[in-house]
Amino acid sequence: MASESSPLLAYRLLGEEGTALPLNGAGAPGGASARKLSTFLGVVVPTVLSMFSIVVFLRIGFVVGHAGLLQALAMLLVAYFILALTVLSVCAIATNGAVQGGGAYFMISRTLGPEVGGSIGLMFYLANVCGCAVSLLGLVESVLDVFGADATGPSGLRVLPQGYGWNLLYGSLLLGLVGGVCTLGAGLYARASFLTFLLVSGSLASVLISFVAVGPRDIPLTPRPGPNGSSLPPRFGHFTGFNSSTLKDNLGAGYAEDYTTGAMMNFASVFAVLFNGCTGIMAGANMSGELKDPSRAIPLGTIVAVAYTFFVYVLLFFLSSFTCDRTLLQEDYGFFRAISLWPPLVLIGIYATALSASMSSLIGASRILHALARDDLFGGFSASLLLVLLAGKLNTLAAVVTVFYLVAYAAVDLSCLSLEWASAPNFRPTFSLFSWHTCLLGVASCLLMMFLISPGAAGGSLLLMGLLAALLTARGGPSSWGYVSQALLFHQVRKYLLRLDVRKDHVKFWRPQLLLLVGNPRGALPLLRLANQLKKGGLYVLGHVTLGDLDSLPSDPVQPQYGAWLSLVDRAQVKAFVDLTLSPSVRQGAQHLLRISGLGGMKPNTLVLGFYDDAPPQDHFLTDPAFSEPADSTREGSSPALSTLFPPPRAPGSPRALSPQDYVATVADALKMNKNVVLARASGALPRERLSRGSGGTSQLHHVDVWPLNLLRPRGGPGYVDVCGLFLLQMATILGMVPAWHSARLRIFLCLGPREAPGAAEGRLRALLSQLRIRAEVQEVVWGEGAGAGEPEAEEEGDFVNSGRGDVEAEALARSANALVRAQQGRGTGGGPGGPEDGDTEGPTTALTFLYLPRPPADPARYPRYLALLETLTRDLGPTLLVHGVTPVTCTDL
Repeated sequence: MASESSPLLAYRLLGEEGTALPLNGAGAPGGASARKLSTFLGVVVPTVLSMFSIVVFLRIGFVVGHAGLLQALAMLLVAYFILALTVLSVCAIATNGAVQGGGAYFMISRTLGPEVGGSIGLMFYLANVCGCAVSLLGLVESVLDVFGADATGPSGLRVLPQGYGWNLLYGSLLLGLVGGVCTLGAGLYARASFLTFLLVSGSLASVLISFVAVGPRDIPLTPRPGPNGSSLPPRFGHFTGFNSSTLKDNLGAGYAEDYTTGAMMNFASVFAVLFNGCTGIMAGANMSGELKDPSRAIPLGTIVAVAYTFFVYVLLFFLSSFTCDRTLLQEDYGFFRAISLWPPLVLIGIYATALSASMSSLIGASRILHALARDDLFGGFSASLLLVLLAGKLNTLAAVVTVFYLVAYAAVDLSCLSLEWASAPNFRPTFSLFSWHTCLLGVASCLLMMFLISPGAAGGSLLLMGLLAALLTARGGPSSWGYVSQALLFHQVRKYLLRLDVRKDHVKFWRPQLLLLVGNPRGALPLLRLANQLKKGGLYVLGHVTLGDLDSLPSDPVQPQYGAWLSLVDRAQVKAFVDLTLSPSVRQGAQHLLRISGLGGMKPNTLVLGFYDDAPPQDHFLTDPAFSEPADSTREGSSPALSTLFPPPRAPGSPRALSPQDYVATVADALKMNKNVVLARASGALPRERLSRGSGGTSQLHHVDVWPLNLLRPRGGPGYVDVCGLFLLQMATILGMVPAWHSARLRIFLCLGPREAPGAAEGRLRALLSQLRIRAEVQEVVWGEGAGAGEPEAEEEGDFVNSGRGDVEAEALARSANALVRAQQGRGTGGGPGGPEDGDTEGPTTALTFLYLPRPPADPARYPRYLALLETLTRDLGPTLLVHGVTPVTCTDL
């Protein structure tokens, strides 16, 4: 963690040992010495060569011949519009901080997180691999047009055998040459690229001059076989020079078969080939690890390269449409050589462009692969470029390559869009010619073009991305990169919290929002999970009070504890927030948490406490499978075992942090704050399947018993429909909605005095349950049944908790109530009064009991007596929840 003396460590501006790194983000192996490429050599040259690739020499005629000038220009505008939107996003991200090796992958992964970034990075790696194969296949195609055994024209030397196997061999040899150059390092690659750039520029200059200087001529075309294998007469294309009739004929589209593949061309297939030639805008960004100043070089060099290539493409489209008839354009994709003043110079340009584009794609793929391996997202994996060469034809791979590039471009636009929408203060790119509109339009354009080009490849690429993201999510990734999703969630949550108006709350939409105070989670794990089941989609906060006074401490001891508690939440698989505080006493800390936990309309309305008794603490970490397994501490961001983060349980008889007086006072404080209270006793005895996230998975029937009457005040109360009694019914009903409790039966008990007529109270309660849509069994129980005691004579205006009666009489009442509840726990239902069901040998058992929690006495001196009565009331009842509700929670209206 960064300290005040090294505040930039968290932002990777200081090395691991505290050494300063350049602000341009030199983080590649070797440090700043490895970054030596300028904007021109490192970005402009490779981007221009990659965007030209083989298309500029071998597919200009293909695009114009099939699509016509107007559609060709429209394709070019659409392609460069999409590219321009992505370039704006790249420029924004690249100028917002230090860019390390990996180019687009680094930008995406550090913005969208390892799951999305890793999947897109691998796909972008594959796109570069396929792009290299496209360039190599184009080079093989151009070589065989001159030196192949089936070469046409007077200049054909016909020395190289042709065929699928031979083409694969030639591509493999060229791949070895390109790989050798890239293996020797970025310096040699940059020098080779600059030399190639000069050759390509000279070749293009000769082509442009040839359009003007060369007169009309007929150009022989590749012969096609006849219907029965017979040869057809020689065919010729025509170079007419500048001719308005030629231009007019070439304005409209004329899609026909591709003579290299035999496939019928259309707008999508031609656009795929054109766009594939323009997809090299990331060539400079892929070299980010070798650039002197990537934050400046990437945006400037990319924009210059895009503008230059667009101008050249437009010029070549116009010149081809003015001077070449459609037959020549469609039947001879390498017609530049036939019209050139010096044909060998065009060949040099074709070979140089193909080699440079393949080198650019290959070194870009290697940088992405190195970055992926450095981040260790996928573990050990490899991909062979040689396999891609098996496709054999340039146009066959074009659609797949284009779709993969479009996925990567859409991810870059999405990254920039996410950063803009998150409104994070640290997103301050120096490049400002973008907005969320351009980013959103870029994402939509890329996705639209993907499906227009190849719906199958688009769907497959998105499916592959989803599978890779799921794999990375399962493996777990680094947590120190920062997730823009967290910033977006914060932005949206803050907005909706402001709209969550507590003045518009209605009882129809009430839900429990729990604050569970935990001393040591080792002994509270079952209660932690039970409270998670009771929340019903509401707020759930784990609160803990650390004893101490900040004035006497050098630093806050609470902040370092959050990591352990968050790990506890993850391991226990509960949906809870964590709130910790420092206070001189637990009671004061509980008051702090009750007041300040939550935010806006999401604040706890119910306090949950474990019961205060003499039971020895249990260490549930030792028996729970989720905590007994050792934590994986081998990956970045993993936490040590939780057993080392929390102290062992309190030894029996050792002093407690909370006295009985303060415990009852905390309950009284919560009720004064108008908070509901739940006291949980013996929750560790709950069956484990009842605390699981799935269904109960048990064939044994269980009951959930509810006693909605204050058993320590049997007479003089408001009956069974007071606020607290309805709160008990609501909480028990909520628990029954949890899958693990679906098989449990809800039972509600009515206590009758010996002189009360049976049936009347039961009928009223059943009517109420029908109005509240609560399904439960109702049983009337005569007070003192099974307890060996008669009806107590309580005061009309008070109860035994607050009355002045003696301790002996109050204790007798608590024991009588306890015996009554225990007697009903051992009785089944459904097979007759008090008997088990047919076929049950033991009968259903009570899994959980809900009891009415009386208010603490007004006199604090009576707190110990109050706690002793609660202990007697709940003794040996098994898992029990003592509940006191102070707010209306049920509604009979629609």
